[in-house]
Amino acid sequence: MTTAIRPDLIACDLDGTLVRHDGTVSARTVAAFAALEQAGIPFVFITGRPPRLMGQIADAFTVNGLAVCSNGAYDYDLRARAVVAEYAIDPATLEKVARAIRETIPGIGLAVEYADSLAADAVYEPWDWDRDVTVQRLDEAALWGRPAPKLVGRHPRLSADELVALARPAVGDLVTVYHSNGLRLVEAVAPGVSKAEGLARHAARLGVGADRVIAFGDMPNDLSMFGWAGRSYAVGNAHPSLIAAADGVIGSVGDDGVAEFLETLLGA
Repeated sequence: MTTAIRPDLIACDLDGTLVRHDGTVSARTVAAFAALEQAGIPFVFITGRPPRLMGQIADAFTVNGLAVCSNGAYDYDLRARAVVAEYAIDPATLEKVARAIRETIPGIGLAVEYADSLAADAVYEPWDWDRDVTVQRLDEAALWGRPAPKLVGRHPRLSADELVALARPAVGDLVTVYHSNGLRLVEAVAPGVSKAEGLARHAARLGVGADRVIAFGDMPNDLSMFGWAGRSYAVGNAHPSLIAAADGVIGSVGDDGVAEFLETLLGA
């Protein structure tokens, strides 16, 4: 494993990259990021999670600064636990995309994910992240009547890869289509919104160029970030597309691969 550069910014996905599949963050990982902060190397979490699911992260890492949430649709202040900026799909586009997805993928349920809530049609099937959330079942006028940072679709049978393959040709000119896990979900954010765009915003605030950034991830929604950063590393449990695109492959999330990399970096 080689770090290639001592970066001026570390960008890291959360679930499947830092957060283990059981939802925990290891003490070793927390310590590695604390050491990174002490060494004066800034870092930013760039995640598909909405702001409402960032409390655990803010508690675990006790960091100042911003996180990029919902795949680039929010800038979120971790210490203040407040949304700083939102980049949403406008209502007219939202309704048009919903109609096209339903025509292309019969049986899919749709929901819109806001910073602190979730609204859905009658068909949408909640998944693990929705378990403790009251899902508002709204009629069509209300569901598509306000800007939405993220549109989510869940299908009873089709995989996330299959859903993206169907949805992207149908609505990819209207929204950014992607998936961040393998749980029969397809997701969409506004045109131009992505992890890469969110990372570029943050790097610009710090005056850091792309060539001085190292990024870590595990899922296809990290591909844009990998394409933007100077160096990119996929964890060993990553989706095949990430492994193919990465500059290197590190240990899996269960083996604290990112923490191990950071320990080596700081030791060097």
